[in-house]
Amino acid sequence: MKIIDLTHTINESMPVYPGTEPPKLEPASTYEKDGFRETLLTMFSHTGTHMDAPGHLFPERTTLDEFDVAQFAGKALVIDCRDVPDGGEITLERVMQYGDKAEKADFLLFNLGWDKKWGSDEYFGDYPCINDDVVDFIINTGKKGLGFDVIGVDPIPDAMLVRHRKLFAEHEIVNIENLKNLDKCGDELFTFLALPLKFENSDGAPVRAVALWE
Repeated sequence: MKIIDLTHTINESMPVYPGTEPPKLEPASTYEKDGFRETLLTMFSHTGTHMDAPGHLFPERTTLDEFDVAQFAGKALVIDCRDVPDGGEITLERVMQYGDKAEKADFLLFNLGWDKKWGSDEYFGDYPCINDDVVDFIINTGKKGLGFDVIGVDPIPDAMLVRHRKLFAEHEIVNIENLKNLDKCGDELFTFLALPLKFENSDGAPVRAVALWE
């Protein structure tokens, strides 16, 4: 079995969404004092490689702990968008270049090559975004989720979070952000797992996302 890790490591110097505090990893117990090591983690629910639930934006909508675990696993397809210019639009035409694989996939993962900017100010730049036709395609084909190697499905200046709202208002779908290594996944369907930390009323949570091939 081949497995590729699609998850960034959580540390105190990692990029976080503007206005959010970075995580803290503080020693809570030590070998010297307690005979074992334990770490106190303090972080926002949308830290690092993480998943958004519909309840992220709408109070009566589904939270991650309410989903069946099957929501977080399925067949995925990477859409290569690395040639889309900064601030550009990811179109339905690009998705449809993959033929019926795009329809069969449970998850569409968009590779912008942005994970290579992780840890630099460039990561917060004007990354390309999917357009309204792509959002409609994702909804109409009943996807379990979508994912990106950038910090949001909407551009950072969009305080209205238009794409988030259209996805989450009425549909049982999840959104994964800050993925990495999508360039290693090829252009065929593969098994994708993104299992969120399970806590009560979770509007979002860090995930360990992986790609698998038998």
